[in-house]
Amino acid sequence: MSPVAPWPEALVGTPAIVVIEQAIARQRLSHSVLLHGDDHDTLAAIALAIADRLLNVTIDPQTGAQTRRGEGSFAPEQHPDCFFLRPAGKMRQISADATRALINKIQVSPAVAPRKVAIIHEVDRMHLTAANVFLKTLEEPPAHTTLLLLTTRPYALLPTIRSRVLHFRFPSLAATMNADGWAPWRDDYRAWLGRLCDAAASDKHVIADHVFTAYGLVARFAAVLEAATTAVWEQQKEKLPADLSDDEQVAIETGIANGLRARLFAEIELSTREFALPRLNAGDETARRAIAAAVEELEHDVSLLRLNLNESAALEKFLLSSLRIWTRR
Repeated sequence: MSPVAPWPEALVGTPAIVVIEQAIARQRLSHSVLLHGDDHDTLAAIALAIADRLLNVTIDPQTGAQTRRGEGSFAPEQHPDCFFLRPAGKMRQISADATRALINKIQVSPAVAPRKVAIIHEVDRMHLTAANVFLKTLEEPPAHTTLLLLTTRPYALLPTIRSRVLHFRFPSLAATMNADGWAPWRDDYRAWLGRLCDAAASDKHVIADHVFTAYGLVARFAAVLEAATTAVWEQQKEKLPADLSDDEQVAIETGIANGLRARLFAEIELSTREFALPRLNAGDETARRAIAAAVEELEHDVSLLRLNLNESAALEKFLLSSLRIWTRR
């Protein structure tokens, strides 16, 4: 008997996982499930665990009892009744044609399992036409089919799609980034903020040093992101299905870079808060205003990344704004 695909260890026994396990055991899991949270890798691991429990079983026709299949089990990624839909190309969109192709696959009867499973990665990347095509399938789902929709941006979906799926939200399990050069970057960023607060704002030589340091941080950030993306892509591409198209591989690699970029910017916010906390505890009211302004600026610049602003330009904008914010406390 093949081993059961594990749930992410930190989620075992959590209310959401318990509800899903019970629904699968009772054969009552909704035909359309939205898995959302901050970390796509966590969502993908959950989707594969669900697919394994739905596909690698046999059902007694008399009693309806389920038993784990022994011979003939497949990992979900290789299972003939498990289908995947991913964004493709540098624009990382799910096209209407790709969506129709998936729908055609799930319209047929399952090959070996009691049902079919379709996993749609980053469903928020569906083109509007594709989303409308997919909506019709949600309204009239094929028999014996479970659709698993994965997204880190649930409110980017059409409201009509969100209203037709069962929602489960999961926390991010991603640990602090340990990419080469990232810990020193954060240390130097906090030290730079300290110099901004302590130096005389009118000293032109000091200001010039602050500006050069900011641009150095921008360049180092780009190097850290590139190295981290390369390392994660080398690890993940070995686990991907062999039949992925070039466009799908480009989209996955771009998604990895975007996910790492988001985590790095989130840790910049954390570092800013860590820097400000001792000053806030000391009752520094000007620091309170500065941290609020800095976080607001960072959130604004991160939102520009979703509009395809280059990350170096976004970080440059944030650091130069920080120079003004912390020297004018």
